[in-house]
Amino acid sequence: MSRPEESEQRQLARNLSELLQELRVAQGGVQILFGFLLSIAFSDRYEDVNGYIRVLHLITVVLAAAAVALLTAPASWHRLLFRQGMRKEIIETANVFAITGMVFLALAMIGTVLLLGEAIVGGWLAIAIGVLALVGFATLWFVLPLLRRKDS
Repeated sequence: MSRPEESEQRQLARNLSELLQELRVAQGGVQILFGFLLSIAFSDRYEDVNGYIRVLHLITVVLAAAAVALLTAPASWHRLLFRQGMRKEIIETANVFAITGMVFLALAMIGTVLLLGEAIVGGWLAIAIGVLALVGFATLWFVLPLLRRKDS
């Protein structure tokens, strides 16, 4: 919602600033997660894991990589296009990247929880823990905000 006396350019500048600030929060977390997931493959114990764990690990790494790409793309778009008078287009595209990046980050987090669940307890309990992570992320990050969203 814009402020009554705020010009369109000021509103766009504020919106972009707020979006980039929000992305800074997510970027740190996803980059740490990505590094953690990469380090797993180089541990001694990784040689002994079965194919299911390896595939789950690879899928989770790819999801985290996609999240990194999507959550950092708005900064690159801004840097390359901000002097072209394309602030509105940058914000619209960055918003899509941010939301899609959060979906991939949630999936990567769920995959990581499932991966650790399999390594620690295995079986149905690990799957139940993964489902709980899915429900938690879906509810907190998407369902509750969408329920509170006002139709404009």
